[in-house]
Amino acid sequence: MPRVSSFPPVAGRGARALILGSMPGAASLAAGRYYAHPGNSFWRIVSDVFSDGGPLPYAARLRLLKENHVALWDVLASCLRKGSADSSIKSCSVRVNDIRSFLAAHPGVKNVWFNGSKAEEYFLKRVLPSLGPRAAGLKLGRLPSTSPAHASWPYARKLAAWRRALLPPAAGAPRA
Repeated sequence: MPRVSSFPPVAGRGARALILGSMPGAASLAAGRYYAHPGNSFWRIVSDVFSDGGPLPYAARLRLLKENHVALWDVLASCLRKGSADSSIKSCSVRVNDIRSFLAAHPGVKNVWFNGSKAEEYFLKRVLPSLGPRAAGLKLGRLPSTSPAHASWPYARKLAAWRRALLPPAAGAPRA
């Protein structure tokens, strides 16, 4: 079973939210890009939330996140996994990214959103206990996975959930 490693974080100075995946899939690792599998709806959602919804080159996608104060990373730094499925990750092989240092370097991050349940699970078990007092200032939430394996939610429902999380509420409007 091969050891796979994640990418460096994507973050601008003014990051206010952090999206955490678990570990890039095989297509992403081969391409050297986050969410490279054509069936993954992550970039389509980002584009629909923050721009006109049209396709963008990868560098423009990353810039769009930064311009909207959203950082992107993975909970896991490396693990043993065959294929792309989170269910194939060998738990005993997991090494987590230094999210504590990331949060210290980005004090404006107040929201941490998980792209699926495995990212949340590993964060809660392996990262949260190390955050100390910083944890109290974070709002944590799981969003529906953008993976093509998570087909039980239609795109419109996923988009609505992501939009509620990533867009600030209008002045005076309650947050749904």
